[in-house]
Amino acid sequence: MVKKPVVSTISSGGYLQGNVNGKLPSLGGKEPPGQEKVVLKKKITLLRGISIIIGTIIGAGIFISPKGVLQNTGSVGMSLIIWTVCGVLSLFGALSYAELGTSIKKSGGHYTYILEVFGPLPAFVRVWVELLIIRPAATAVISLAFGRYILEPFFIQCEIPELAIKLITAVGITVVMVLNSMSVSWSARIQIFLTFCKLTAILIIIVPGVMQLIKGQTQHFQDAFSGRDASIMGLPLAFYYGMYAYAGWFYLNFVTEEVENPEKTIPLAICISMAIVTTGYVLTNVAYFTTISAEELLLSNAVAVTFSERLLGNFSLAVPIFVALSCFGSMNGGVFAVSRLFYVASREGHLPEILSMIHVRKHTPLPAVIVLHPLTMIMLFSGDLYSLLNFLSFARWLFIGLAVAGLIYLRYKRPEMHRPFKVPLFIPALFSFTCLFMVALSLYSDPFSTGIGFIITLTGVPAYYLFIIWDKKPKWFRRMSERTTSNDP
Repeated sequence: MVKKPVVSTISSGGYLQGNVNGKLPSLGGKEPPGQEKVVLKKKITLLRGISIIIGTIIGAGIFISPKGVLQNTGSVGMSLIIWTVCGVLSLFGALSYAELGTSIKKSGGHYTYILEVFGPLPAFVRVWVELLIIRPAATAVISLAFGRYILEPFFIQCEIPELAIKLITAVGITVVMVLNSMSVSWSARIQIFLTFCKLTAILIIIVPGVMQLIKGQTQHFQDAFSGRDASIMGLPLAFYYGMYAYAGWFYLNFVTEEVENPEKTIPLAICISMAIVTTGYVLTNVAYFTTISAEELLLSNAVAVTFSERLLGNFSLAVPIFVALSCFGSMNGGVFAVSRLFYVASREGHLPEILSMIHVRKHTPLPAVIVLHPLTMIMLFSGDLYSLLNFLSFARWLFIGLAVAGLIYLRYKRPEMHRPFKVPLFIPALFSFTCLFMVALSLYSDPFSTGIGFIITLTGVPAYYLFIIWDKKPKWFRRMSERTTSNDP
């Protein structure tokens, strides 16, 4: 068998694979006749960068998390403070990533920064938990919200059966996976339409809420801090729900190599996006409380629907549709972004090359999508929405906290590094400390979900030595690996 060229396109159709030596395809080299070089092109402008960040942040979070935040803070006032603090913390994290992204101009986000600072073992563990925990669980969480909201108009007078939600969710996940396997252009076109739906869903809630405030509907803000006191056990979980809603500010760093003038575009796109999202989220929560009491919000499984039924009459049926489309957009965007991470990890030799292969005619990450589908289905049918959220948050914020701590390490270890954009050191210090402190506390708050996440994260260490370091593998093991990476599909 002949191993395929490092990057190739075959005129009859086939797959493109990345370079395991960690280098992007050269822009200048010549290709053999009948083949052409495929490279990542710089197509992401400031406006596209802003739309990527806002489009991936606004998803299910603002429609799921208010209940989780309120449940774990105990009062309206404290929940609004958590929403504001999470917005500021997310801005701090995003600014830290802006420095990392302009200093280390490689795609891959968290994985690339951890590889650069801490070496291959932690970086492998990061991509291992992304594959096994974070992406499948995150897709399952967003999809469950999609399933609930899409069925809401059909079950106005009664509770939606959990099995029905999971079945329609499974259909939604499959549609997203097929879409991402079949066509990048259609996926991109649909994403633009779905971003419009996200902003519409938010505005449908904020505008009537502001009108209620103008009318003097402030009864739920009186004694805003009365109620159950926030406990030291509840705060890390409240932080998880709030930070989950803001998650997505790091996705532009996944595609750094495709950003035009990254030294200016990345920091600007991050600052503009975070200002818009934080303002929108705090106003959305204020709007909820103009109409719904804290007790009613805790009883609601679909807070946006409860809100719209009170204020919008017959038009309220449109809200769950817009919210479901918003969730679908986040499902679609998340699957697209993670294919970049798999591509970078595979070219560094940390994943089988097949996971970085892209179909030449369709330009879709078919193998990565095929692997994600069954893992997402397992997550979907093995847990409820809130336990899945705690489960994925542990792994996600542990590694984001480490990546930002790496920025501080690089300042002292490599002071000569070119840094077009620099943040004051207290910003990464406060952000990484908060992330790591909340991750540690969550092991006490929800030991079962976070404990499972912790154990699966630790399995990345033996996996690294088994798949990456161990040279003297049995012949059958080597043959299986070679068949995976050398056969033409």
